[in-house]
Amino acid sequence: MKVLVTGAAGFIGSAVSRYLAQRGDDVVGIDNINDYYDINLKYGRLSQLESAEFTGSFRFQKMGVEERDTCTELFANEKFDRVVHLAAQAGVRYSIENPHAYVDANLVGFMNILEGCRHNKVEHLVYASSSSVYGANETMPFSEKHNVDHPVSLYAASKKANELMAHTYSHLYGLPTTGLRFFTVYGPWGRPDMALFKFTKAILAGETIQVYNYGNHHRDFTYIDDIVEGIIRTLDRPAQADENWQGTTPNPATSKAPWRVYNIGAQNPVNLLNFIETLEKALGMTANKELLPMQPGDVPDTYADVASLVKDTGYRPTIGIEHGIGEFVKWYREYYQV
Repeated sequence: MKVLVTGAAGFIGSAVSRYLAQRGDDVVGIDNINDYYDINLKYGRLSQLESAEFTGSFRFQKMGVEERDTCTELFANEKFDRVVHLAAQAGVRYSIENPHAYVDANLVGFMNILEGCRHNKVEHLVYASSSSVYGANETMPFSEKHNVDHPVSLYAASKKANELMAHTYSHLYGLPTTGLRFFTVYGPWGRPDMALFKFTKAILAGETIQVYNYGNHHRDFTYIDDIVEGIIRTLDRPAQADENWQGTTPNPATSKAPWRVYNIGAQNPVNLLNFIETLEKALGMTANKELLPMQPGDVPDTYADVASLVKDTGYRPTIGIEHGIGEFVKWYREYYQV
């Protein structure tokens, strides 16, 4: 297939692009290489994808999804079979500081992707949603059948909006769309604004780490390889209409249109202090911790119910934090020569 991967220089986007190219798909990756975090890390990911190993399988174009005319031209010229849309302005806390960036990338950008898919007969659009959409919901584990009408950050609201926008296009134009609610993704080549990266950097430098909610967070940490597996399994199975869907008792996870949303996580929440302890063992060092209250926009716990994804695709998360953190530490030491 010819597949567009947006956000191809990102953590998840680069890993998905690598998998698709390795299996023989024709992959076109786009990314605007913004400076939300170190662009050298983004170019490092791209350098792997542009190596001789992937010659003829991966091509990159620097552009942003918010660029309407450029997106229109890209879709018209390339005629993609399927699209994996991972480009977005990420980060819960940053959405409080710079809300306009989320409107541009996550709303305007998603609109451009939907229009490109609609007008060029794309077979399936798989896009990144987030566990953040569960917001103020406290029922555990989080299920796609739960209400997600109470986001607690603009980032979460933008991802909820993406799900609604996708449904509209699935309903009006028959475009198969699948949203994946990612749960705390980590691993080699990960994002510097995420806890594992920040903690590792600080501990190795002998600096104090800031631990929010006094370490009482629980997160469904999900290793990058498990995430990629779920994305590919979903991409290869275009969303189908739910023939049993009823407007009188609506299922929030399905529709009469070819539209689905799935959780994608490890289904194994880990206490943050236990996560840090595992990291300390992998590093062979002890962290100096500053325990702080919960930050605005955060939620105390996340826990994914992935039964629907397992049932429909055969997805099975297999990598625990001991192995996953160990692989990240190994990569970090090699990449930064620490």
